[in-house]
Amino acid sequence: MSYPQLEVSLSTHKKIYFASDFHLGAPNHTESMVRERRLVRWLESIRHDAQMICLVGDLFDFWYEHRRVVPQGFVRFMGKLAELTDAGIQIIAFPGNHDMWMSGYFEKELNIQTFREPLELSVSAQGNTTRFFITHGDGRGPGDHSYKVLQRVFESRLARWSFGNILHPDWALWLGQTWASYSWRKNDKEIKPKFLGEEKEWLLLYAKEEEKKAHHDYYVFGHRHIELDYPVNDQSRIFILGDWIVDNTYAIFDGKTMKLHNYPHHNTEK
Repeated sequence: MSYPQLEVSLSTHKKIYFASDFHLGAPNHTESMVRERRLVRWLESIRHDAQMICLVGDLFDFWYEHRRVVPQGFVRFMGKLAELTDAGIQIIAFPGNHDMWMSGYFEKELNIQTFREPLELSVSAQGNTTRFFITHGDGRGPGDHSYKVLQRVFESRLARWSFGNILHPDWALWLGQTWASYSWRKNDKEIKPKFLGEEKEWLLLYAKEEEKKAHHDYYVFGHRHIELDYPVNDQSRIFILGDWIVDNTYAIFDGKTMKLHNYPHHNTEK
């Protein structure tokens, strides 16, 4: 299978930032607003050296775009993204399992290119080319068969048409947000998942299978809510980006190396 390709020439002293799993909207308006303000501060703090920002899925706890209606809220976050792209910073996004229904709004209004399939990103810097394989990670690798069936249903043309045309937007968004809230409680997002080990961590197994087909220096995923920097083999590493619910994790590529970082909580957050 061929994947979308993107080439970037990284300027001197510029960086590429990666982050995922903000889950804006959950578990309630108050806590989501604290997280949203923190994200806006982080985005402002990196604008001086960010050439590209990769948002690797589940930016929202639920997101659906009708033809003329988008979910209420998130204006600080969306406004900051628009401000950064207007300033010339390239932002790309990957729909996750909570916001798989992104369509044209991000591209038309925010100038953010979205990728539904894994992206092969080639970055040229300081005479070298670094190859990335990036996707949210839901439904990838072995196992998780029940979700894979559900994913095919949710992403089908019939389901999307029915959801967007038969139900009134208020009812449709209420239904989606209720489902997302149930998923949040069921999986207890305040308890951090753990690395399952080299033989069971399915995104690592997925990266190893993809590496057999073509070499990539870095495999970058969200979805699992764990912070992971781990070898795929002697030449490749996998990065799983954690989340912004507990640890505010993001990764930076500076043209030579890739590292995970944590943005600090602000003492006056409320």
